[in-house]
Amino acid sequence: MNEKSTHTTARRGFLAKVAGGLAAIGLAGLSKPIEAIAQEKKATSTPKAVSPADKWFQKVKGSHRVVYDATHPHEIMPFAWPAVFLMTNEATGTPKTDCGVVVVLRHEAICYAFKDEMWSKYNFAEVFKAKDHGGAFTAPDAANATQTRNPFWSNKPGDFTIPGIGAVNIGIKDLQKDGVMFCVCNAAMTVYSNVIAGMKSTSADEVMKDWVANLVPEVQIVPSGVWALGRAQEHGCKYIFAG
Repeated sequence: MNEKSTHTTARRGFLAKVAGGLAAIGLAGLSKPIEAIAQEKKATSTPKAVSPADKWFQKVKGSHRVVYDATHPHEIMPFAWPAVFLMTNEATGTPKTDCGVVVVLRHEAICYAFKDEMWSKYNFAEVFKAKDHGGAFTAPDAANATQTRNPFWSNKPGDFTIPGIGAVNIGIKDLQKDGVMFCVCNAAMTVYSNVIAGMKSTSADEVMKDWVANLVPEVQIVPSGVWALGRAQEHGCKYIFAG
């Protein structure tokens, strides 16, 4: 081998060592940032606590899902429409068990989320304009009872009728048995508890505490009605105005 060939071979060997050294240094230098990124990703990927309201929405079932937006008493509609949805699905071959129905009670419809005692104590029929809650759809004795009781909680057979259909069981208990889910707006509860507290010269905190203690069973408090409408649609529910 001549001197030129020997020089060339030595040079290549040197360059190979330099390249190998640089690669090692580069990988070593990168290892710390990569570890830091991995740790950061691990920290940020820690699952956040799920709120009770979000957990509640995970209970929505069935292939056919709707959410009713109840903003006012609207006669019997916030309760009649869920029943009609279930009835007509059954009539077309879809069982109730394959239907998911959510009713969002917000604004002036929050009154229906509370037991009878709250209706008489805080005069809900007047405050929430629910005196003529069912109009022609309601039996006279049921209409008169709104002054002292929640007409859709302590309802009786024959309280409500739909022309052409007859008597319908559209009380909250009846609908819950069929899988209908009810929630109530905390934002509206906050506003109206303050309004009523001012009318009664009492503490808004006490009124709110009273309301929470007298919620109709299985009615879920949600941060706001519009929040609930958004969550329901994220869970596949189609929006329907309950009026």
